[in-house]
This record gives sequence, C-alpha cells and structure tokens, in this order.
Amino acid sequence: MIPSFSKALRAPLRRRIIRLLLIKRYSPRRLSPITRQPTESHKMTTTLYTASIPVFTQMLTALGTVLAKADEHAQQKKIDPNALLQARLFPDMFPLVMQVQIAAEFARGAAARLAGTEAPKLEGKEATFADLQALLASTLTTIAQYQPSQIDGNEAREIVLRPGTPKEKRMSTQVYLFGYTLPQFFFHVTTAYAILRHNGVEVGKRDYMGTY
Repeated sequence: MIPSFSKALRAPLRRRIIRLLLIKRYSPRRLSPITRQPTESHKMTTTLYTASIPVFTQMLTALGTVLAKADEHAQQKKIDPNALLQARLFPDMFPLVMQVQIAAEFARGAAARLAGTEAPKLEGKEATFADLQALLASTLTTIAQYQPSQIDGNEAREIVLRPGTPKEKRMSTQVYLFGYTLPQFFFHVTTAYAILRHNGVEVGKRDYMGTY
C-alpha cells in the first residue's frame, strides 16, 4: 500500500509545482510588451468617421480594381461584357451592375446622413464597366468631402429611413452605421466580388481587400 499511496501523492504534487513555476515565469511583470495591455498612446479610437468614410473609401477603391480586372478579362476572352455585368449568383438576386450601384448608394447615403445633410439620389443608369467606374469615382469624390468634424459627435442623433411609409425605421446614427449600413454595404460589395469570381475572373482576397 505504501508505494501506491506515494505514487498517488506524487502526481498532484508534481502538477502543483509545475503550476507554480509557470505562474512565476509568466507573471505580468515578465510578460512581453506584445501581451501587455496597450498604453493610452497605443489605443485606437473608433469614431463614426473612422468606421465609415475610410472603410467606404478602401472597399470602393478595391471594387474599382476588381471591376477593371473583369473588364480586361472580358476583352481577353472575347466575352460580351453584359455576360458579366448582368450576371447573378442566383436568379432572384440582383445582377452585378445593381450590386455596385447599391454599394455606392449606401456609401453616399451613409456619409450624408451621418453628417446630417441630404442624402443624394442616384439615377442608376449605369450599363457598362466604364459607367460603373465613373460611378465609383464620383462616389469616392463625394464622400472625401466629409470631414470628421461633420460626422463625429452625432452618435445619439436620430435617423429616419423611408419616412412616412409603412417601412419607416427610426434609429440612432450609431445603430444606423454599425447595425444597418455597414452590413448592407459589405453584403453588396462582397456579392459583386463573388459574381465575378464565380464567372472566372481571376481575382482574390487581396483584390477584394485593397489597400489598408
């Protein structure tokens, strides 16, 4: 009985010693700078502006690059551009042209509403790759005009969508951006990318992400 009793004691004791050694070795005083909590100077501040305009700019710029590759692909393969422009992931989904139009509209509309200005109306007449590139370029120019001072600090202001209709929705600007606009915006940008990738255009995640 004595040998087995000693053996039963040794295992828990060994685990306890190892635990104490690990605690001593990896105590907060010995943690590397990477694992420590960030100091005030290293903390990033998320505001309505930083979560909107730079994000829209990055993704729409990248989308322009993806569309340029699609245009080039159609020319090289001698494909009718409309085969890509009107392509859908599924019959009940919007085609590529509308995915790009809606993404641009969300970026423009969000920038305006966050700043408390009138949301611009788009005609939606784009029919070619050149038209879509012009739409993205004008959208980027439009949203670049907004400054942080116009957007930040409006977190609690109410935004009304589809006012006076059965689909009217009221929400704070914070909910509008994080809960409504960004998910919708990314959905349409992603779907545009997926349509082209599905149809053989040689694009990858780096093209989708762009420069950040």
